[in-house]
Amino acid sequence: MHVKKGSKRRPRPKKLAGKLLAIRQRLGLTQAGMAEKLSKIPSPPDSAMISRYERDEREPSLFALLAYSRIAGVAVDMLIDDKLSLR
Repeated sequence: MHVKKGSKRRPRPKKLAGKLLAIRQRLGLTQAGMAEKLSKIPSPPDSAMISRYERDEREPSLFALLAYSRIAGVAVDMLIDDKLSLR
């Protein structure tokens, strides 16, 4: 990713990728299975994108975060707030 000189990346949750991976694993889903669960949201991710989320290479859309939270039965803030852990 090319960042313009003098520009900064916006802050991102440091634990989000691990939380998304933990949710998928707790559900016993493959990356393809998780992509299928997210297939109804606008611009749904494919399994390669799920992998990129879990490796902290990409950040999910707000629609994807909402879907993850609903699938996992947790509030969205549990995913994005590094001070909170999944239960």
